[in-house]
Amino acid sequence: MRIIKTYLEYVKDNPEGYWFKRKLFGWGWTPVTWQGWLIILVYIGLVLAFAFTIDESSSDSEVVFTFILPVVLLTITLIRIGYKKGEKPKWQWGLPK
Repeated sequence: MRIIKTYLEYVKDNPEGYWFKRKLFGWGWTPVTWQGWLIILVYIGLVLAFAFTIDESSSDSEVVFTFILPVVLLTITLIRIGYKKGEKPKWQWGLPK
């Protein structure tokens, strides 16, 4: 329980209003505001929508242009939003000092 309380304090300590804060362990971000969570939900929804456009009869080029390419572009967009609206990412192992 203590680690959850510590994590919630870390997330709530956001005077800059970042949508994404650094992960406590590893490299990358975690959403900390409703805007950040909305971006993540939209990303997941769009990836699923593109996944449902392919089936067993889809040709290789159809898979590339209706799933792989859009997902790559969505992922690049997600990373760009993270850089613009989040803390500078760095490798972190635990609470910052």
